[in-house]
Amino acid sequence: MRVAIFGAGGVGGYFGGRLALAGNDVSFIARGRHLEAMRSGGLRVDSIKGDFHLFPVSATDDPSQVGVVDAVLVAVKAWQVPEAARSMKPLIGPETVVLPLENGVEAPSQLAEELGRDHVLGGMCQIISFIAEPGHIKHTGVEPHIALGELDNRRSERVLKLHKTLVDAGISAEIPDDIVARMWEKFVFIASVSGMGAVTRASIGALREYPGTREMLLRAIEEMVEVAKALGVRLRGDIVERTMAFVDSLPYSSTASMQRDIMAGRPSELESQNGAVVRFGRSVGVETPVHSFIYNSLILSEMKARGMLEG
Repeated sequence: MRVAIFGAGGVGGYFGGRLALAGNDVSFIARGRHLEAMRSGGLRVDSIKGDFHLFPVSATDDPSQVGVVDAVLVAVKAWQVPEAARSMKPLIGPETVVLPLENGVEAPSQLAEELGRDHVLGGMCQIISFIAEPGHIKHTGVEPHIALGELDNRRSERVLKLHKTLVDAGISAEIPDDIVARMWEKFVFIASVSGMGAVTRASIGALREYPGTREMLLRAIEEMVEVAKALGVRLRGDIVERTMAFVDSLPYSSTASMQRDIMAGRPSELESQNGAVVRFGRSVGVETPVHSFIYNSLILSEMKARGMLEG
């Protein structure tokens, strides 16, 4: 399969690397020093699932140099999706499918607005990975996994084909009965953990062990479940228990990417995660006090990171 990976960071670098290693024609859309390092030295991935090194690597910052592909895996930050959607148009042909792997639940609609709903799938991934240095990805936790599906949950031929391509590359993948619900399950986890981690500057292990922060994390999860129900999302009845069990299964030192960005003073996914929870809650009349606290505690540092605030 001919695949473009739009965003070659921890997520795109890992999954794109696995697809390329399996013999697929993979092109990475990247930029800056990471792109330069990939061009000169290839892509190195250190993983708990086995290390590998790709060289040479097809990598560019210009999608028009790649041309039309069978599938685009979108792995930029959530706040970068609208710009990415405009930039990826040279990759899109009549049969191209676009699979978003962002945190949050708004990427499919943002992509559909630019590219047309017929091209866009629902999707999410699970992995703890990051750029250790230009050209070098580290995967440090969680079994890498992708869920994908048509937004109306049809088991279409194109979804089955992409699923098979992922599985044949050694990637754990599923086509759930309800992809929107599956995306929300991830959203419930990641927004709560990201926000709590960013506010406390603590690892997931510390958050879950201290009684006060564990209680706050639980309340954050419960708020999101109430918002999802009000929006008509069909979450499974044991979502709170399963989410907390997943939190308890993670390596003690784990942190979320939004937390790492905020701690480093970089622009983050705050608006797409905790900000989105607050917005969704207001739209359906559900109060979200924990997520509102998180959002309002972090928004000034977010504004500073984006050059919108002095001091």
